[in-house]
Amino acid sequence: MSTDSIEKVLDLKGLLCPIPVVKIANAIKEVEVGTVVEATATDPGVMMDIPAWCASTGNELASMEEADNVFTFRVKRLK
Repeated sequence: MSTDSIEKVLDLKGLLCPIPVVKIANAIKEVEVGTVVEATATDPGVMMDIPAWCASTGNELASMEEADNVFTFRVKRLK
């Protein structure tokens, strides 16, 4: 787990792609550089979509975990 400051927490369970990526993108714009947005989702597509989005936007995927078909990920805003 990341030790960075979690600034915003999103519950994206039940939402299908591309909505989780859109919500994370909007949330990242609202937090300070260096802080983290944490989200939970149930769409398995986030396992590919969130890392790809982070790579394309220059943000850091601080962590991603799966337990009981719930995906928890933390994205750190880098710019």
